[in-house]
Amino acid sequence: MDCVFCKVVNGDIPGKVVFENDKAIGILDVHPIALGHTVVIPKGHVPSIMNLPEDEIELVFKAVKRVAEVLNDKLSPDGFTYGINQGNASGQTVDHLHIHIVPRWSDDGGMTFHRIVNKPPKESLDEVYKKLKDK
Repeated sequence: MDCVFCKVVNGDIPGKVVFENDKAIGILDVHPIALGHTVVIPKGHVPSIMNLPEDEIELVFKAVKRVAEVLNDKLSPDGFTYGINQGNASGQTVDHLHIHIVPRWSDDGGMTFHRIVNKPPKESLDEVYKKLKDK
């Protein structure tokens, strides 16, 4: 397999592992946007959160929580931003689920989640709700 994250999990290429459990590992991002920027990845090849097996969800997100606790304890940030990019339109560059944990500081100049996209829907909330509820 040509997946860089699978190669890290398998030990074929090095990764700075900061946490590991049976189903996931947390590794420092090789292109960090902040001090301590870490990604949590499932150990099995899973392209997106929609492909994550039900029985792995708990351990993957427990890994997210544990990594955040470690970063909070060791780096003392003012907060965190968590993110998952899925698909090319969102900026996913590795076709393997990875959950970004980005420590944040009040003076880091970063944006909030609400500034990622600026294309409000033309439909009313009621129209969107009806579309979603009917499914």
